[in-house]
Amino acid sequence: MLRQHARAVWLILVLAVSTSELSAQPPHSYPTIGEVVRLDDEINSLIPRDAKIEVLASGFEWTEGPVWVNDSANSNGGFLLFSDIPRNSVFKWHDGAISLFLKPSGYTGVADYGREPGCNGLLLDAQGRLVSCEHGDRRVSVLTSGGGKKTLVDNYRGKRLNSPNDAVYKSNGDLYFTDPPYGLPNRWDDPLRELDFCGVYRLAANGELTLLTDEMTRPNGIGFSPDEKTLYVAQSDPTAAIWKAFPVKGDGTLGESRILYDATSSAGKLPGLPDGMAVAASGHLFATGPGGVHVFTPEGKLLGRLSTGERTANCTFGDDGQTLYMAADMYLCRIRTNATGIGWEN
Repeated sequence: MLRQHARAVWLILVLAVSTSELSAQPPHSYPTIGEVVRLDDEINSLIPRDAKIEVLASGFEWTEGPVWVNDSANSNGGFLLFSDIPRNSVFKWHDGAISLFLKPSGYTGVADYGREPGCNGLLLDAQGRLVSCEHGDRRVSVLTSGGGKKTLVDNYRGKRLNSPNDAVYKSNGDLYFTDPPYGLPNRWDDPLRELDFCGVYRLAANGELTLLTDEMTRPNGIGFSPDEKTLYVAQSDPTAAIWKAFPVKGDGTLGESRILYDATSSAGKLPGLPDGMAVAASGHLFATGPGGVHVFTPEGKLLGRLSTGERTANCTFGDDGQTLYMAADMYLCRIRTNATGIGWEN
């Protein structure tokens, strides 16, 4: 009886989100939005002059965490997964069609859990399994081959994490992730909060958790340079809307940070804040922030922006590694690039 009831509840939750209210554009006839703002000629080597920002689907509440999943069994090569945090769901985009992939995605409790209960950042581990930064359940989890979830980490020294936001794997299997308060019902002022800081952590392959830094007020997006000697972390604080670069020491911990770029003057004037990022094999950063996706050199020179006109949350490379997918508020978008994402070089 209990097992049957649990299954019924799961089906009700899945059916509660109807993809009929979402709008996927038919393949090969996608509308476009925004523009490519070119501030330096170097951007032309990364973004073709005729490149357009295409809208693949719309009607979501707040898209996040896109990740490309290669599918050797499919002639089209793969599909995209992305979060809709308020809907507590992960959706799948494949060949112009949208389908519900996972619900609940980040909160499995029974009480209301605020505006953003679902998962945020998504990525794949070395085995190709989906790893999720979960707001409501306040953990980083992995979707196992049997369809169930396993908790990778949910506390630091016995105190529950705030709400894991974004993560990146190092080639040795260590997972680096950020933990701001955005998933808590009342964010920083929530009585459920147990930590008095927002951390950047490393979960070693052996399961050991290390606090790498608590110097950032709202750590968010995170990524490695191609040689893994630098860790980039975005800070989505409107009073200090910055990206930092940390040298990575031989033992995997972090050295003294430097500010890669400061966009505080644009916060509140252009939509969005520093958030998710994708790094190209060339070392260039594609980092969401005020006004869209900022394109930086490894030294922090701003070459231009992919201006969606919306608050743009995150991005990732997919297809053949030269398509940048973007989560922009209610939209799922993409643009073709000359840049190739890390891991797509071969």
